[in-house]
Amino acid sequence: MDIRALRYFLAVVDENGFTAAARSLHVAQPAVSMAIRKLEESLELTLFHRRERSIELTDEGHTLLAHARRIVQATEDAELEMRELHGLKRGEVRIAIPSMLGSYYFPPILMAFRHRYPNLQLTVVESGARKIQQMISEGEIDVGVIVSDTPPADLESHCFLRDQMTAVMLRDHPLAERPSVSPADFFQEDLVVFKQGYFHRETMERLARESGYALKIGFETNLLPLIKQIVRHGFAITTLLTMVIEEDADLVARPFSEPVWLDLSIAWRRDGYLSRANRAFVDFLIDHTPNATTTHGT
Repeated sequence: MDIRALRYFLAVVDENGFTAAARSLHVAQPAVSMAIRKLEESLELTLFHRRERSIELTDEGHTLLAHARRIVQATEDAELEMRELHGLKRGEVRIAIPSMLGSYYFPPILMAFRHRYPNLQLTVVESGARKIQQMISEGEIDVGVIVSDTPPADLESHCFLRDQMTAVMLRDHPLAERPSVSPADFFQEDLVVFKQGYFHRETMERLARESGYALKIGFETNLLPLIKQIVRHGFAITTLLTMVIEEDADLVARPFSEPVWLDLSIAWRRDGYLSRANRAFVDFLIDHTPNATTTHGT
């Protein structure tokens, strides 16, 4: 099979159409149609149901899809490894980071890494920890930060941070007078929460579920400055890592009566090729977190 035809096939699937696929590939639409037609002829199978305004994979197309993703990914890994035999003189680190860590933990690490490797390009994507798992598995991103509770079988991970999730509120809030906050008191309050898929939201939902309470969601947003402003104006309370409010004199963090710990890992595809640039970043991060440990998905 022609690897280019497989790339075109994946683009048609991902973009849900021949025209959109051609646009993403920066080629003419007839070239995409011809490549798919030749692929179907070589396989003697129909891969798409072609309708007037839409397309849909046939059963045979679905079967090919999983193989095509693996073949294209393996080819890209091989091409990258061959290019990197020339040395770590250029390259790109593509990393996905949850917004809380991207704003308050990673900036000095990223700047120090850039200082050590000035020829490498850093591309940072913000997303939720669960979405990041999917992005790594599908090859959309090379490395990313995930929650260490249940590492997927296809990822290798290295735990680099263990921190406590705390109840965060205005300094003159009644709960701020206590040394710790019970789930019963916490879940009586209006809350500002991240959207689904973020470890912040999952931690709150897990704590509520284990304690037998429901979330009283007043606001839902992934914007950390907005979350802090909502708490600062007394409209709600929230949970955050302590590092997030260290410089906010008007906000306080109180541990839960039963401490809520969060373990975060840097992860990459276990069976994929980790480029020298990305390996350099992983090693750099590990060097800055000497107590971290490497684990494998099961």
